[in-house]
Amino acid sequence: MNTFVPSVELQVLEKLREEELEEARALQSVMLPKESLCSRGVTISHQFQPVSAVGGDFLDYFQLTDGSIGLYLGDVSGKGLPAAFFGALAVGTLRGVHKTGISSDQVLAAMNRRLMIRGLPARHAALQYAVFNPSTREIQISSAGMPGPVHLTRKGCRLLKLSGIPPGLWPCASYETTVLRLEPGDSVLFCTDGVTDSMNMDEESFGTDRLVAICEEHLADSPTHLLQAIFLAAGTFSCGRPPHDDMAAALFYCSE
Repeated sequence: MNTFVPSVELQVLEKLREEELEEARALQSVMLPKESLCSRGVTISHQFQPVSAVGGDFLDYFQLTDGSIGLYLGDVSGKGLPAAFFGALAVGTLRGVHKTGISSDQVLAAMNRRLMIRGLPARHAALQYAVFNPSTREIQISSAGMPGPVHLTRKGCRLLKLSGIPPGLWPCASYETTVLRLEPGDSVLFCTDGVTDSMNMDEESFGTDRLVAICEEHLADSPTHLLQAIFLAAGTFSCGRPPHDDMAAALFYCSE
């Protein structure tokens, strides 16, 4: 009889783990936007694909009290439940920072200070943060440890090269800001490196050049269709190889 006890115990533990993962998945879904944001000539859509039951990528977009529109997209180190828990901490910290209405580079700097105070070893969060002013159609963007973003216009697409140390790694990190004035029809694509680091069988990465090329091929598509095309292209490039990282992307479209 006793020979069956370990097997029963393992089954019970496995069931408990599945229940915990399901609850973690439900909690993580609450931290993602439920739908696109459409306000004051702006449409923001997103797509998210975790590599496991729960992941470390996070994103959100929202209206601030001064009428501007904010967006953030991040990727915490690690995978699975530990990454999801740290992602929840990063989101909570970031939401406390962005409400102050400071500039995008100051948001990243404040985020870095708060994560450093936590003192979590080997944990950091690559991050992009953007604020759009509907009155001037200017968007200010800061990025740390993330690919792009990509600026899409009727004339073509270009990769914006922004540098910065991911918050949580270095106490004295500073960040830069780029400001774009969006014309009607312009978009800005934000994505995590799960998209650009997708690998094919030859260990070649999807990369930013292919990302920009897909954007140019689908300039006339709706935000949702463009995001779908990007995720489909990354999956096709991998030739069925299992994804090694979460993939998240958001498209900021200016219609007026």
